[in-house]
Amino acid sequence: MTTGLHPGGQPQDPRPTGNQALPRQERVDHGALHADNRTRSAVITARAAASFDPVGRSVATARSFVRDTLQGWGFADIVDDAVVLTSELVTNAVVHAGTSADVLCLRSDEGVRIEVADRYPEREIPLQATAVNMGSPDREGGRGLQLCAALAGRWGVDYSPTHKQVWFHLDLPDRPVGTRTAGPSLPADLLPLADGRVRVAVIQIDRVGAISAWNEDAEDLFGYSAEQVIGKPLTDLAAWPHTPGTSTGIVEALQLSRWEGTYGLRGASGRVTPVYASHLRVRDTGGEPSTVCLLVRDHERAVLQTPLRASATDTTTSSEGQATDPFEVFIGSPAPDDLDGLLQRTVERARDMLDGDSAFLLLATDDETELEVRASTGLPSARQRFARVPVEAGPGRYGSARMPAVHEDLTVVPGAVPLLAGTGMRSVVTVPLKVEGRLTGSLGVAAEGPSRYSNEEALRLQFAADRIALAVESARLGELERLRRGSLSFLVEASDLLAGTLDRDQTLALMAQMTVPTLATWCAVYTIADQASDPYLSYVLHEDEERIDGLKALLSKIAPPDPVPTPGARVWAAPGEAAHQAALRTSMRSLGRGEPASVASGIGTTLATAAAVGGETVVLPLVARNRVIGMLTLGKPSDEHFRQEILELAEDLSRRAALALDNARLYSERTAISQSLQRSLLPPDLPHIDGVEVEVIYRAAGEGNEVGGDFYDLFPIRDGVYGFAIGDVCGTGPEAAAVTGLARHALRLLAREGFGGPAVLERLNSAILDEGARSRFLTLLYGELWPQEDGSAMLKVVCAGHPLPLRLRQDGTVEAAAEPQPLLGVMEDLELYEQTITLDPGDVLLCVTDGVTERREGTRMLGDDGLTDVLTTCTGLTAGAVAARIMRAVERFASDAPSDDMAILAMRVPGLPRD
Repeated sequence: MTTGLHPGGQPQDPRPTGNQALPRQERVDHGALHADNRTRSAVITARAAASFDPVGRSVATARSFVRDTLQGWGFADIVDDAVVLTSELVTNAVVHAGTSADVLCLRSDEGVRIEVADRYPEREIPLQATAVNMGSPDREGGRGLQLCAALAGRWGVDYSPTHKQVWFHLDLPDRPVGTRTAGPSLPADLLPLADGRVRVAVIQIDRVGAISAWNEDAEDLFGYSAEQVIGKPLTDLAAWPHTPGTSTGIVEALQLSRWEGTYGLRGASGRVTPVYASHLRVRDTGGEPSTVCLLVRDHERAVLQTPLRASATDTTTSSEGQATDPFEVFIGSPAPDDLDGLLQRTVERARDMLDGDSAFLLLATDDETELEVRASTGLPSARQRFARVPVEAGPGRYGSARMPAVHEDLTVVPGAVPLLAGTGMRSVVTVPLKVEGRLTGSLGVAAEGPSRYSNEEALRLQFAADRIALAVESARLGELERLRRGSLSFLVEASDLLAGTLDRDQTLALMAQMTVPTLATWCAVYTIADQASDPYLSYVLHEDEERIDGLKALLSKIAPPDPVPTPGARVWAAPGEAAHQAALRTSMRSLGRGEPASVASGIGTTLATAAAVGGETVVLPLVARNRVIGMLTLGKPSDEHFRQEILELAEDLSRRAALALDNARLYSERTAISQSLQRSLLPPDLPHIDGVEVEVIYRAAGEGNEVGGDFYDLFPIRDGVYGFAIGDVCGTGPEAAAVTGLARHALRLLAREGFGGPAVLERLNSAILDEGARSRFLTLLYGELWPQEDGSAMLKVVCAGHPLPLRLRQDGTVEAAAEPQPLLGVMEDLELYEQTITLDPGDVLLCVTDGVTERREGTRMLGDDGLTDVLTTCTGLTAGAVAARIMRAVERFASDAPSDDMAILAMRVPGLPRD
């Protein structure tokens, strides 16, 4: 891949100039193919280009290139759309068209234009007068242009004699800025409440996101001194909501001119403190930008955000006597653009409108069977957020969220509003949010005193809900669309990562790392070896590494979840209950007496673990090939819940992860079987031979999942006589293994029956031919070794089609020690003969398979001459040193991994020991 980046200025036009032929361009603008092929008129402020080879891995590399480029330009809002479109177009080029792909990213004031070109111009879209049917979106290919039409603001196709170029333009969304508000002076009894002294942390963030100022209130709130945090990125401390494709990330939020919202900061104790923050972007006299962050504890947000609490007698008439829009009176003008801001403003204004103590808003799921808490005020919001309650909580109209309801005293009918259980609220009014008759949510206001609300308040709240319902539904659909686009990009990259490994442990690690912290705060993966085995805790991960050991210890003490094959996520309460009981026991032991430092540290760890797993925990089955092979467990910290869209995304991920994990298991089993079979085809150990040094090196090619065809053996025949063999069966795999096993065991049996070398090989040849279609060619060097009393050794060898053995004398000369004869497994009638060799003291006999001599680097091959040259340098070396030098020379001859098995057998006669 080649890349080029040219920030700023107007790029040079890459099109031909002068007398060169201009590219042919065709406008595609008909039917379903709506494309705008206008010339680029906006000023290009930056460009980045890259070329990708026509191989499958280039698609993932192109996605990373586009993602990194747009994030570097600060265009995170359109990254997911750009990645999805680039992935489809590059796939068309490198996979379907089989050519290289050129990707060009252009930045302008209007947005981003991305061009993808290939070298296959004849695969163009024909110009037609009627609408073009681009096929079903469910088919495997051809979806690139459909996605362009759905996601891009403008797109088109350009053709030239040498290439085809598809381009698309993505517009930048309008980014909201802060709104200045001011309220009148209020009586003291209407001012917001705060617990004791209000601490406002003032933090300043420099251009690169590092903390440059940290005041005393920040030290009190979070436990860090200024010296500990100055210079560190704020992202190291912030616990930002991680939802793919929705809301704004912390890096983007720090770049906005104004921003307000809720997130968490990890303190020195490891606990996360929910805070309400107000960000203001400023610059110093030198023009250097920075961000000033004002933070208070979340329940004290009124310090930074003080809305006017309207009385019940307020009207919708302005001071000039002009009627105003009731929606603007209720929600404020302008309304927030993001869903969370809109919902939070809604509940606060609803509470103020009815002078309540708390308010809440729930959104309905797609099937309208449950309501999900999305915003609240005056309630423990961290605990309630994304909690789900049924739409039909009980019999009658007062138990249904589809109708307005007024409860004068909840103590009389406990459980009537499950969301308010244990909050101290007694009276409540709830109204539905409906769009075109369909339930989309529920809005409620509650008070601590009884009998606070009547039908009149219900009518006022219903009127407000009717005004806000359409805006809420529109914002919800926008968030859902962004989430689905982000989910698509997330699943594409997750599939690439999972498909890129067949290692079981690495697959487990990838599963966990993809879910934490994107989908959950922590996760655990249980695996099931077979149907008779219990689930085993295989991997645990937490976004805070210091919590992993405690979490693993806690999960190890409780029974694993049941391996239920039913798809979808189910709640698992055991971890939260176990963590609560452990924290309770620890706290009771610590009461009333001072604890040593080590014990106090253990108490802190236990409480931190309890907080880490105290929220909602869900289990998703890992089902592959109609069998449950494990469970994926996802968890949230104390008082947090999963949103439905995240659970659906996790379910999609679990299906992909299950198949990847099962593939890794099958691959591991196949590798283990192959390696076990390979070991069974080689001798377990080599016998010690007095007066002869023996060394063997064996290297199997491939990834360990195929049985090689090379083998060797050295075994005693009778006292003072040893047999040795080195051979190569044609091919690899089970068929080759069968011939290898037959040959090695037949050699031992026939030699020990007293047959000589030629007779042994002739009978082995008949046995191979008897295998019929399963027979394989076999080259074999077989010999018998007799150590002599004078320190020499006599050998009788038969070389049946095998590379000739080489003899190294003490003077450095090398010569072939046998003559070639026919290989085995081809002809029925073989006439073989044996040759006698005498190895004098200091001589070496080297036997190899053809994987050594046929080692290649391009057009070069080591060959017999190259092996001879290496062997001449081994004079005076031991048998082990000779074999090692030969192997090093073979490995260094080429940079690529060996494509064939290699076996080296070296025998050396050291001579008689001196007195």
